[in-house]
Amino acid sequence: MPVAHISAGKDKGDGMEKLGREFFNRDTLTVARSLLGKRLVRVTGEGTIICRITETEAYVGRIDKACHAYGYRRTKRNETLFAPPGTVYIYFIYGMYYCLNFVTEPEGEPSAVLIRGAEPVEGEGLIARNRFGKDLSDLSAYQKKNLLNGPGKLCKALALTTAQNGLSLTGDELFVLDAGERPARTEEGPRIGVDYAEECAAFPWRFWIPGAYITKGK
Repeated sequence: MPVAHISAGKDKGDGMEKLGREFFNRDTLTVARSLLGKRLVRVTGEGTIICRITETEAYVGRIDKACHAYGYRRTKRNETLFAPPGTVYIYFIYGMYYCLNFVTEPEGEPSAVLIRGAEPVEGEGLIARNRFGKDLSDLSAYQKKNLLNGPGKLCKALALTTAQNGLSLTGDELFVLDAGERPARTEEGPRIGVDYAEECAAFPWRFWIPGAYITKGK
């Protein structure tokens, strides 16, 4: 349904369509590509943040050794991967970072898209406070360029932790809007940080919008 209440700006939510479960109930690589340019919305008691998704990665459990649920391996940690499409999967890594994923494909098929990076559209002041504990005007040029380019940075900026694991993207706390943007060009390549995945490490399942300030690979 149209979402017009979160902002008065045309590019900030007015009249955009919230993506439903059917969007995520598709091939994971298709979803990963299709999410580029979409608007990710986070609503908290402190305010609303809207950002433009610029970088994603696909993970497909049935064949992908980089996926937490490779070969349908089911654990307490990855249980959410088996949930219905359009479910939020957030995990904690390296004892310091959270990573945001959207579950894809039919329920029981453990697959997801990692949101690697985004660009601010609305709520930069709140993003700055969440990331650095400072006002936006007090940030350096480097900090302003690096607000959301990386999964850990993104989660900190949007105040996302495992407390939001299992949320539905059809709810009002975290969701994705279709702004009608279709990037003129996208690029793809190997995912970042999955060297352990043997031959799967070479899969070109990372997607990004050229020119966006994305995560730097090797």
